[in-house]
Amino acid sequence: MDTENNTSTPVSEEETGTKKNKRKESKSLGREILEWLMTILTAVAIALVIRTFIFEPVKVDGASMNDTLADGEVMFISKLGYTSFQWINGRVSVFGDPQRFDVVICRYPNRGFTNFVKRIVGVPGDTIAIIDGYLYVNGEKYEEPYINDDYRTGRFSYFPETVVGEGQYFVMGDHRNNSNDSRSIGTIDRSMIVGHVVQVLLPFSSFRSVPNGLDVQAN
Repeated sequence: MDTENNTSTPVSEEETGTKKNKRKESKSLGREILEWLMTILTAVAIALVIRTFIFEPVKVDGASMNDTLADGEVMFISKLGYTSFQWINGRVSVFGDPQRFDVVICRYPNRGFTNFVKRIVGVPGDTIAIIDGYLYVNGEKYEEPYINDDYRTGRFSYFPETVVGEGQYFVMGDHRNNSNDSRSIGTIDRSMIVGHVVQVLLPFSSFRSVPNGLDVQAN
């Protein structure tokens, strides 16, 4: 009686090694792709943190800050110094609050995430007025040497006294005749101040620091 031959075909050691190598190569390629993706995601996350909390380049759009900043210039914005968060009893600053005469990037009520570049001229508790084109803070007249005298005239040469409320800031453009600012929109909340303009980066021919805070004195 015939019997069925169940002997399997032998596999050479070379074929077995080839299959193992292919599996290793497949695993190595998958790991490389995963590591590459993780590197990209980490870099994006770091970039977002830096952009959100530390610094960001911002381009000037418009003439409202002439002659301090020109349309099209790229500014270096420091955010770290203005970092704050909302707490039970109000907003808490981590490193400090904006100072009078700082040039800042800010947002306006009902304007979403649109950025505006302005100068803080009034901090909480200040009394602000403009008389004959000159700024008065708490009764003191400020020459503001960065203001072109041609910008002191016109319908904005006078602004009645107004008191800046708690947690609020009064901002204006340096081109006083061509700026949509607190004279028309009112004061802005501390949370609307995004960052501090420190330096003009581009074009390279215009590389310079920006006059801020302590650079401005009363008469």
